[in-house]
Amino acid sequence: MKEALFYEKLLGERVLCLLCPHSCNIKEGDVGICRVRRNEQGLLYVTNYAKTVTINIDPIEKKPLYHFYPNSSILSLGSNSCNLSCDFCQNYTISQMESETIVITPEQLLKLCRQKNINSVAYTYTEPITWYEYVLESAKLLKENGIKTVLISNGYINEKPLLHLLPYIDAMNIDLKGMSDTFYQNLCEGTLQPVLESIRIAAANCHLEITNLLIPKQNDSIDDLNKLTDFIADVNKDIPVHFSRYYPQYQRDTEPTSYTTLQTAYEIAKRKLSYVYLGNILTETETNTYCPNCNTLLIERNSFNAHIFNLKGNKCANCSHQIYGQFNPT
Repeated sequence: MKEALFYEKLLGERVLCLLCPHSCNIKEGDVGICRVRRNEQGLLYVTNYAKTVTINIDPIEKKPLYHFYPNSSILSLGSNSCNLSCDFCQNYTISQMESETIVITPEQLLKLCRQKNINSVAYTYTEPITWYEYVLESAKLLKENGIKTVLISNGYINEKPLLHLLPYIDAMNIDLKGMSDTFYQNLCEGTLQPVLESIRIAAANCHLEITNLLIPKQNDSIDDLNKLTDFIADVNKDIPVHFSRYYPQYQRDTEPTSYTTLQTAYEIAKRKLSYVYLGNILTETETNTYCPNCNTLLIERNSFNAHIFNLKGNKCANCSHQIYGQFNPT
C-alpha cells in the first residue's frame, strides 16, 4: 500500500479524505466509498496503486476523443474502482465489483509504450480519480519522456487535487451524466455541481471533450438538452460534445435510447456548439467533423476508423478557420 494524498487526520484515528466531494470520514480499518482508500492506524493508504484491471491498445476515437490526434492508437488501462455508483454503469464488472488485477509500475508502463511504439496513454475504463496517486506519478514520468496523457473521467474530484494533477494531463473526456442534482443523487449517488466545476477547470488547462450518455426519461428531456448545451457554450462553444446511446446494463433495464432522441440532442446542441457527435450507434454523418465556419468535411469516421481530409495542421484547408484540438501536422 501507499500513503494517500489529500486527506486530514482526525481525532480517534479517523481520517477525512479530501480527494473527491464525498469527503469520506473513515474510521480505522475501513475504506471510503471508492473501496481503495483505507484507514490504517490513523493514516490513509491507497490499496490499488499500480494495480490495473485491464490494459489494451485502442483507437483514440474509442475514448471518445475526436479532436486529439485522430486516427492514432492509445494505450489504455484502468483501476478496479469508482467513486460513483451509477445504476446504469456500462463497465460495472470492473468498476463496481472486485476483479483480478495485475501490477504495472510507472516504469513498466513507460517501457511498454516504447515497446509498442505508442505515444499516448489513457487512464480509462473505470474512474482514474480513485487511482490518483498512480495516475499522478506515472503521468509525470510519461510526460518527461514525451508521452501524451489522457484522463477519461466522471469529473467527480475536488478542485485542489484536480489542479495539482492537470499539469501532467494533456487531454480529458469528462462524462457529464446529467444536468440535475436529482439525476446524480438518484442514479449515481453523487452531485452535479462538482462535475460542472471540474469541466470549467479542465477547459482552462487541457484539451477537453464531453460525453453525455442519454438515458430515456432520465436525462434526455428538451430542458436537459438545452441546459447541457447552454452550459458547454458558456464554457467554450468549441468543446466537442458526444451524445452516446444507452443500452440496458447493470441495475437498469430501460429500453435503449431511440435514434430520434439522439438526433434531437444533436440538433439542439448544433445550434450553439461547434462540434457535436453521436456515439454508440451507427450513423452516416453525425460522427464526422465539419468546419464550423464553411461546413467542409474535415474528418470522416466509420466506426473507430478516421479518415482526415482538408486539414492543414489545426486549420480548415478551405477557409483557414482554426479547428479546436490537437492534430498531426500535414
